Amino acid sequence: MLQIDRLSIGRGDRVLFAGLSVALQPGELLHVRGANGCGKTSLLEAIAGLRRCAQGGIRSTPDELARHWIGHRNALSPSLTPRENLQFWAGLNGADAGAADEVLTAVGLGAGVRRRAVRALSAGQKRRSALARLLLQPRPLWLLDEPLDGLDADGIALIAGLLRDHLHGGGGVIMTSHQPLPAGLPAVRELALDRAGQP
Repeated sequence: MLQIDRLSIGRGDRVLFAGLSVALQPGELLHVRGANGCGKTSLLEAIAGLRRCAQGGIRSTPDELARHWIGHRNALSPSLTPRENLQFWAGLNGADAGAADEVLTAVGLGAGVRRRAVRALSAGQKRRSALARLLLQPRPLWLLDEPLDGLDADGIALIAGLLRDHLHGGGGVIMTSHQPLPAGLPAVRELALDRAGQP
């Protein structure tokens, strides 16, 4: 599904990665771990095409593998409601905006929450609103930066179910998390980075 070959990424004068190679197979979850500043988010950004690689490369099969990127900031407009945010993303990506209510219900956001501006929502409700994008337009590869942040026990159980369904369907996931992953996820591998950004 995805092959990273001898990847090197820098930030200013500092090398975050040098010679990083790893492969992701369909139905597999790669859990990227490490201390703050070791380059976990930079790795996901590079895979998403948001950060330039100094050396090496990232190949996917098929070549234009569709990817979902959800960063730790959620990418939600605070003045819009969860529904309006999803409708915006649907229009941007050519998805069905009419499915917004259905996927918001699927992530546990009722009608009252869907009508509130994002700025008035709790951290967990904002995170669920962002995660709803995973269901709005199915894509084979999910890139998730700290997706468990701000979620209560029910929210963590929700994302565990989303991950299990996606992996069982042959999708792939690369995610960071400073929290332990939910139990029972299939085909989990770890990639541990040290403080110098090395595997």
